[in-house]
Amino acid sequence: MNVASQGEKRLRSVEPIRWTAEGVVMLDQRRLPGEVVYHTYTDYREVAKAIKDMVIRGAPAIGVAAGMGVALGVERSNAQTLPELRAELATICDTLARTRPTAVDLFWAIERFKKRFEELAAPAKDGAAGLAGLRASMVTEAQELHQERREADERIGKFGAELLPRTGRVMTQCNAGALATGGIGTALGVIRKAVEAGQRIDVLVPETRPYLQGARLTAWELHQDQIPLTLITDNMVGHFLKTGGVSAVFVGADRIARNGDTANKIGTYGIAVLARENNVPFYVAAPISTLDLSISSGEEIPIEERSEEEVTHLGGMRISPDVRAAHPAFDVTPARFIAAIITERGVARAPYEKNLQNLVEKT
Repeated sequence: MNVASQGEKRLRSVEPIRWTAEGVVMLDQRRLPGEVVYHTYTDYREVAKAIKDMVIRGAPAIGVAAGMGVALGVERSNAQTLPELRAELATICDTLARTRPTAVDLFWAIERFKKRFEELAAPAKDGAAGLAGLRASMVTEAQELHQERREADERIGKFGAELLPRTGRVMTQCNAGALATGGIGTALGVIRKAVEAGQRIDVLVPETRPYLQGARLTAWELHQDQIPLTLITDNMVGHFLKTGGVSAVFVGADRIARNGDTANKIGTYGIAVLARENNVPFYVAAPISTLDLSISSGEEIPIEERSEEEVTHLGGMRISPDVRAAHPAFDVTPARFIAAIITERGVARAPYEKNLQNLVEKT
């Protein structure tokens, strides 16, 4: 793994991941905003560790990273025959699947690449030339997935911007921007497209304890784009929803059940409840790949438990006594609190079970 730093350089275009001839390049989101550092990963196991350790995070970006991890593993495998490569693919996919349990885009991407491998393997000859073509095609698939994410973000942003006023204040949660998708973002993509269209939007950004994705990442992204923002602590959310003139709340998602229940970063459920209490519409912006129609409700969504140390420590320094700490990384917002779910194929409103299915089937 190679490391390169850009120091204090301001980035007008945030790019958390890209495929290169040298390997998969990722912006280390753990070190923002203090340092802008890129790592180049040359082994799929390094990619898996980067996902697990939150070098890259955000459901769509995790999906892109997983796809690139599979492609990297296949491209650099030492397998000499198709059966050997197929067996190694199973190990690659299993390694990546064990990184983050809640973000469904991870599993969606892995299944997509398994299917693509078999499509390519069917006509491939079991020899060096055939395997070389298969490897190259898997790399192309990874690059195409990334481009699809960029295009989906643009469409999500356009649909969502139509729900915003010409002038207003928006609240978000965690980071659902370019860092989380590889494009312009989902929730932040909505804001970006609105600003591009001339709408005057400013953003309330809760810090998002314990990992501080709002303070470290969303505030950084908006500041890069010179979009007005106000950073607030998590316990100020209710106050500002009551008194701050908030027009809407826009958040991303890590998994959306068939009935519209939505898993997102811990704290989102509380914001949704407070938004309802104060008559502020609450919107979810996410690509179709984040929909999990195989589960009926949010009760079936697995919730990742992360380390206690992320709660008891801040920047490597202990901020609590030596006590037990809980760290569910996500919570589930019931569909009844969600005004609409915005995807690249359009906007779904209740009843979600019917309307999300319609979007999935839409071509």
